[in-house]
Amino acid sequence: MAFLKRSSTEAEKSIRSGDRPNALSRRGNGLLLILLALCSLPYTEASAGAQSAPLTEYQIKAGFLFNFTKFVEWPADAFPDSSVPIVLGVVGNNQVTNLVTETAAGKTVNGRAVIVKQFKEDQDLRGCQILFVSSSEEKHIAQILEKIKGSSVLTVGEANGFAQAGGVINFLVEGNKVRLELNLEAAARARLKISAKVIAVARLVKGESAGGRS
Repeated sequence: MAFLKRSSTEAEKSIRSGDRPNALSRRGNGLLLILLALCSLPYTEASAGAQSAPLTEYQIKAGFLFNFTKFVEWPADAFPDSSVPIVLGVVGNNQVTNLVTETAAGKTVNGRAVIVKQFKEDQDLRGCQILFVSSSEEKHIAQILEKIKGSSVLTVGEANGFAQAGGVINFLVEGNKVRLELNLEAAARARLKISAKVIAVARLVKGESAGGRS
């Protein structure tokens, strides 16, 4: 328990600063510990601005979003070449855009930079590797999932039923902690390989495919 608490503290520092958690990464299960820490970190509704203040809900979600780049394997044709960055798109919540941009600044994952882009739901979304759909877009979820049908986009949402509707990962808030729901069938349709470390900490769900029943 003390070890997890210590890991949670280090993960919190990593989210605040955007630094890569080198100390944890040197351990065999370092990345899993980061996921466990993110799942166990309590959040506060508003940050007081002090370094010791609890993280906000969206700081924790931004930490998850950036770390998903390390836990997902995309098919080779998802990138035109080895120099193309990982694109993390956000629809509906520019607070998340700002927070993930801070976290990803100057970082690379498997030799690729991570860039964050803000989108509207009516734009072309198929160029993303990860797409976060805010709860503000709940009425447009079906249309968004239909637009990226057949592409290898890791869809992440926060609205009730997002994963059951065909999204891959959904943030589920329980108490004051952020949990994960995971639709492995949706991931398989998108040809995404999800790390067993994510599967270990997520609640598995089934649901509809984008545009129809699975």
